[in-house]
Amino acid sequence: MPTETSATRDMYLTPVGVIRSSLSNPELKAGVDGIELKKGDEDVRARVKKIADLVSELVIDDRFDGILEGVEEFSHVLVLYWPHLIPDESRSVLQVHPMGRKDFPLKGVFSTCSPARPNPVLVTAVRLLSREGNVLKVQGLEAVDGSPIIDIKPYMTHYYRPEGVEMAGWMQRALEEVEG
Repeated sequence: MPTETSATRDMYLTPVGVIRSSLSNPELKAGVDGIELKKGDEDVRARVKKIADLVSELVIDDRFDGILEGVEEFSHVLVLYWPHLIPDESRSVLQVHPMGRKDFPLKGVFSTCSPARPNPVLVTAVRLLSREGNVLKVQGLEAVDGSPIIDIKPYMTHYYRPEGVEMAGWMQRALEEVEG
């Protein structure tokens, strides 16, 4: 049972910077009814490849001078960001069709990577290409231009690659379809 001092109090996050990207709209459209994949001429494989190759900038506020010191020693970082274009009403969504695909059964949002969730904090592991002052250039970030950055952490394999990881069958199927 949650206590007043833990699970029920309000939390406040202060963005540390902003994402600069050529993406202007999210690939997944979130709303009160869940999520759906953005329609378009490109197939899903082409979209995934486009995102994997996409170079974005993480612009850290000047008030955090020194916070990036040493990050360039890592090849990859985790970017935690807020999907600012997701409407507030999508925060009440509890179940979604994963990836907006109606051929997948409804699943609880905590078993998916859906941006429609009570606290839409998104996280992506990306390749760190360079650092110039307070700007990181990264590759493979599926975040739209203007998304607030919550945090950046170095990606370390011993923390994020536990042994014996199992995935849901629907997720394995989706990955196989995307990767070919």
